[in-house]
Amino acid sequence: MTTDDLIDQFLDAAWVEQGLSENTLSAYRSDLRIFAKWLANKPMLAVDNGQLSSFLASRYEAGIGSRSSARILSSLRRFYGYYIRENYVSVDPTALISSPHIGKPLPIFLSEHDVELLLDAPEVTNALGYRDKTMLEMLYATGLRVSELVNLKFEQVSFRQGVVRIIGKGNKERLVPVGEEAMSWLEGYMGQTRKTILGERQCDYLFVTNRGGSMTRQAFWHIIKRHAKTAGINKTLSPHTLRHAFATHLLNHGADLRVVQLLLGHADLSTTQIYTHIARERLKDLHSKYHPRG
Repeated sequence: MTTDDLIDQFLDAAWVEQGLSENTLSAYRSDLRIFAKWLANKPMLAVDNGQLSSFLASRYEAGIGSRSSARILSSLRRFYGYYIRENYVSVDPTALISSPHIGKPLPIFLSEHDVELLLDAPEVTNALGYRDKTMLEMLYATGLRVSELVNLKFEQVSFRQGVVRIIGKGNKERLVPVGEEAMSWLEGYMGQTRKTILGERQCDYLFVTNRGGSMTRQAFWHIIKRHAKTAGINKTLSPHTLRHAFATHLLNHGADLRVVQLLLGHADLSTTQIYTHIARERLKDLHSKYHPRG
């Protein structure tokens, strides 16, 4: 069989046996053709471990990132795994090759100045703007997930203790302090604004829309983006932007990592440690910007 025939047979089998999407099959085809071109007419089924290692090394030298290299190696593993099962080859050339380490990408975070701009963006003279302001203040004060915020109910808030009771991932409960500023906005929202938005309608959820129902995660995400645009923030934000800012700013001001872990509701400390990397990067930026020999 020609090289193209080998690739097509593998892709046909992958589609039938695993029901892979067109995008995945297209990625496999692209990776395998790149490898076939590098081989320069050498038979793909006669490749040994050394040749495969040399190919991956050439990709690295060409500036291909670890994530792309890992995807190419995954495509080759599946390709040779298939032809071993079909008895075309007896030794898997990918068997002794380790996948490249892929570090977790650092989340986009806002500086404290950016957060102030975002929190000041809603027009609080109208009820919906006041609600938006309250929700943004709550997010930044507590580090809640957006889904946790929009699903808050009355019984989860203790105004006397200044905490919210959250049932997070894995049905785990945590108490999160709110802080005076956010609690003040929440009291104002509960005092009159919420009633103005609801009118005569009833809703069990804390944050409501002008249709009388609860705020959805998607709707609030659009609200965040709209206020970020008003504030002149040009960064690519995510629904967790204020959660990231909450954690990063706490660490920047000396908070203990395990305390931040508890506040965020992370089961594993390694999940929280990504914010220490952000804090370090921030320190590096400040050093390079302000130190005379930075």
